[in-house]
Amino acid sequence: DPLGINYMLGCQLLEPGAKSIAEFLYREEGLNKTAIGEFLGEREELHLQTLKAFVELHQFSNLNLVQALRQFLWSFRLPGEAQKIDRMMEAFATRYCNCNAPVFQSTDTCYILSFAIIMLNTSLHNPNVKDKTTLERFISMNRGINNGGDLPVPLLTKLYDSIRNEPFKIPEDDGNDLTHTFFNPDREGWLLKLGGRVKTWKRRWFILTDNCLYYFEYTADKEPRGIIPLENLCVKEVHYPRKPYCLEMTNPNSRGQRIKACKTETDGRVVEGKHQSYTICAASADERDSWIEAIRASITRDPFYDLVSLRKKKIINQGNQD
Repeated sequence: DPLGINYMLGCQLLEPGAKSIAEFLYREEGLNKTAIGEFLGEREELHLQTLKAFVELHQFSNLNLVQALRQFLWSFRLPGEAQKIDRMMEAFATRYCNCNAPVFQSTDTCYILSFAIIMLNTSLHNPNVKDKTTLERFISMNRGINNGGDLPVPLLTKLYDSIRNEPFKIPEDDGNDLTHTFFNPDREGWLLKLGGRVKTWKRRWFILTDNCLYYFEYTADKEPRGIIPLENLCVKEVHYPRKPYCLEMTNPNSRGQRIKACKTETDGRVVEGKHQSYTICAASADERDSWIEAIRASITRDPFYDLVSLRKKKIINQGNQD
């Protein structure tokens, strides 16, 4: 393992047991925080016990939820898999509620609001997100999550302002961060794109990453010419005269309407895209098929969304039964 824990246990440099491993991960300076996150996220019993002990080393008493999340998310790096994130955020919510008994009706409420805050942080501080969440939207997103009731508006306002004024500090010890989106794409390459209004084919450099398809005029450009969010879209193979290797992206739920996307005009203004569908042409059948496969994999819904929507359903159903 990258942290050398097995080696240290073997050499008796570390006492066996979850508690001593947790203290080592929590207190030792200079450990790779991505490796800590991976270790704490595993499913084996020792890892689950270590996660519990690790979270209990955090003192969240008298901290609001954003302050507690700041402390927690700085102590390791959240791994990428939904199931690991679910276990870690569940452990966090349990610990926060134990330290601050009267604040929330249940750990589910704390869990959902924690995700809402993490997503708010991305919305407000990731430059790729153009549609910034307002306070009003943040409040309405969190309606009914306190066992069917609403959380106090002053509490939500305080949490919103805290994130707006200062983003989360996320450990960056391996460059695998949202800010490095374009350095670690799912797929990239030159493709021909059919214009929205003027039906001409233009060569563009495409980058597929984080549920979005970006296209650039040149590979060295810092700013994309266009951004196509893939949520709710579907992709399929299509045939054009003299352009045999095409694929098309459409929104099956709202045919005839423009796809929500944005593009940069030549004078630098960012405007809404003009496409009801996007048609792209590859150089070969293999290339077309691998783009279709990669785009399909990216379209599958955000794991965060699924984790949170399940909790919300559970809470609203409980509220209706009480």
